[in-house]
Amino acid sequence: MSQENNQLRNEHLDWLEAESIYIIREVIAQASRPAMLFSGGKDSIVMFHLARKAFSFGNRSITLPFPLLHIDTGHNYAEVIQFRDEIVKKTGAKLIVEYVEDSITKGSVKLRKATDSRNGAQATTLLEAIEKHEFDALMGGARRDEEKSRAKERIFSFRDEFGQWDPKAQRPELWSLYNARISKGENMRVFPISNWTELDIWQYIARENLALPSIYYAHDREVVKRNNLLVPVTFLTPTEPGEVSEKLSVRFRTVGDISCTCPVLSDADSPEKIIAETVIAEITERGATRMDDQTSEASMERRKKEGYF
Repeated sequence: MSQENNQLRNEHLDWLEAESIYIIREVIAQASRPAMLFSGGKDSIVMFHLARKAFSFGNRSITLPFPLLHIDTGHNYAEVIQFRDEIVKKTGAKLIVEYVEDSITKGSVKLRKATDSRNGAQATTLLEAIEKHEFDALMGGARRDEEKSRAKERIFSFRDEFGQWDPKAQRPELWSLYNARISKGENMRVFPISNWTELDIWQYIARENLALPSIYYAHDREVVKRNNLLVPVTFLTPTEPGEVSEKLSVRFRTVGDISCTCPVLSDADSPEKIIAETVIAEITERGATRMDDQTSEASMERRKKEGYF
């Protein structure tokens, strides 16, 4: 029975893998200047691995027909940036990094104070990067199970000349046929792992033996309990008056700007243990860990309409 269960699980992952590879190849077939967003987070690592599978051929070295793009907020966890640079160096992939700090310097992004979250500000820097490098299609690791507005989105998501997303003006995707035709200045956002779930991601990481930044696994970290979240104590998120910090065993389910990404209590130090936790989780990874998505149920949709991925 155990072998049958494993076979069923692998067949499911095989189907998801095949669909994602097909989508990535469709992007290359239809786009002139595509790129893949890569932050060093678990979803982008899985997507990058799928892309390398899509363009592997025997024992020949793998050369991706597109660059990787990271919109760097400057407020990242050091472990993730270090991992990003290591995997790029190891695989020889081309990485383009555009910085939110540069957008702040030239005045296209304005924040109230230096410690404000730069997560939403990524949209402006992303649109500037698209214009600068003339990208006509960007692949990203967003999944439909993450958040309500992302569940509305097509796999090939059209953006107008202002980089905006209109949920009421999307193209049909019948029989896995995708339309990437755009006019000058318009853009496609493509989500190859849109149909994956958090559980699928971890099962695939375990099956493919993929390396991840260490903060995805249980480790001791100083945190404070605030608004039903475990807020890490950092220079961007210090303790507030009356708060008492404590060191707990935690892990990150998703990784983003330090100012808005929180860990969860966990002793899981391997993909198998994380899979066991994910099976019984009742809150989505963004709902359990992202401070910026707790402002309102429409916060993500609003940011997407403004150009956020």
